Amino acid sequence: MANLKEIRNRISSVSSTMQITSAMKMVSAAKLKKAQDAITAMRPYSDKLTELLQSLSATLDADTGSQYSEVREVKNVLIVSISSNRGLAGAFNSNIIKQTNNLIENVYAGKNVSVIAVGKKINDAFAKKGNVVANHSELYDDLTFDNVAIIAEMLMDKFVTGEFDKIEIVYNKFKNAATQIIMTEQFLPIVPVEGEVVVNTDYVFEPSKLEIVEQLIPKSLKTQLYKGIRDSFASEHGARMTAMHKATDNATELRDQLKLTYNKARQASITNEILEIVGGAEALNN
Repeated sequence: MANLKEIRNRISSVSSTMQITSAMKMVSAAKLKKAQDAITAMRPYSDKLTELLQSLSATLDADTGSQYSEVREVKNVLIVSISSNRGLAGAFNSNIIKQTNNLIENVYAGKNVSVIAVGKKINDAFAKKGNVVANHSELYDDLTFDNVAIIAEMLMDKFVTGEFDKIEIVYNKFKNAATQIIMTEQFLPIVPVEGEVVVNTDYVFEPSKLEIVEQLIPKSLKTQLYKGIRDSFASEHGARMTAMHKATDNATELRDQLKLTYNKARQASITNEILEIVGGAEALNN
């Protein structure tokens, strides 16, 4: 059995760790509320924009927006992987790394696959392999639509010029604080609408439908990327809050076990001292 000093040191260490994890949990909980409100408020806008675009596209010729919907033989693939800049978030980052790795090694095996990293963790994982062509970890310092739109425009240019034949986005979709869903979405070319689109609203268009679609497609793509990053941002804080909550519970349990071990060791030490005193007294009497 470890001596009392070693056990006291372990109790002190575990208690300090517990304070840190508890503080990190509270910080993540505060940040999660703001991030959750942002993504919750954005989803109806994104869904309505997609609905409007589909409704318009269904009434126009198939060639409309062809520069973003052109399906080519897939030789060069770009994966936009969205992770976090910090760790201590459970399996949040490792799941993104695994999914990105699966796309590179299995889904697009034999293709020329490049990665744009949004987050230091994904950049660190693939930079050594030579897949990363750009790192935009700085986005989290000022996460705004305008900053994300710049990256989306760059992605659109790379597709239109033929530098890449297909662009995918990999991110964690926020469901709740304890659940994140790994998403792989095709960014470009635009995924055609399957089946017949039912238009329930009779819109009056000004200017023409064609002009509106030509403006909506880039706007929709920018919104799609921004929503993915916002989803990931909220998921990060949810995952970290959950991970720190579990870490705090584990630390509390370990501290209680160590205190019990300490009390048992201390009681055994006192008992031994009493026995030694009694034994010494009997020896003097004899």
